[in-house]
Amino acid sequence: MQGIKNIVLVHGAWADGSSWSKVLPLLQANGLHAVAVQNPLSSIADDVASTNRLINMQDGPVLLVGHSYGGAVITEAGNNPKVVGMVYVAAFAPEEGETLGGMASKFPTPPAYSEFRQIENGYLMLTPKGIAESFAQDLSPADQSLLLAAQGATQSAILATPIKKAAWHSKPSWFVIASNDRTISPEQEISTAKRMGAKTLTVATSHVAMLAKPKEVADFVIEAAASLSVSAAA
Repeated sequence: MQGIKNIVLVHGAWADGSSWSKVLPLLQANGLHAVAVQNPLSSIADDVASTNRLINMQDGPVLLVGHSYGGAVITEAGNNPKVVGMVYVAAFAPEEGETLGGMASKFPTPPAYSEFRQIENGYLMLTPKGIAESFAQDLSPADQSLLLAAQGATQSAILATPIKKAAWHSKPSWFVIASNDRTISPEQEISTAKRMGAKTLTVATSHVAMLAKPKEVADFVIEAAASLSVSAAA
């Protein structure tokens, strides 16, 4: 059986496609065609549309990988017929009709929440303290500086937007749980993965598991891709 070759990586809030910079070369070295979206973070609908454009460019079935808020994006974009599975990395995976804020409210409030700052037009940014202490506390100061410089302003209305159709009900899913996450509660990640029936990997990292433990995350994605047959997309 031939595994899936096309991987589309979806970044989260306060980030951009460079958050996959350590995972991309590992996937490509394994013979996978891996690409990262650059989403505007302006609304779930806009980000799903942006992700779908990249999915539709691929020459065959696709495995979607989403970090953090990117999990909400792949939950919707996963309904694209070309998508055969989703990998969630320290992510939201909402149920139909559920919002990100509603999900988070059921669990202990992570420390990062106190470091969100509103700028123009309802957009939010994460403070330097938030990145250093609660978003990427296990990365080097140099890597933290890069995250701070490349972070994308995120529309706060995203947190109150309900998901329309959750693809994880009908397609296989995998979930990386970051046990030292201070941006999404680890308890939320564990509960979400269990609800989805996802295959899980637990890593002792901050919220940015793909930067803190890129090999472990890449190997998990490679394993997921290898387990999916091309015929599954037919």
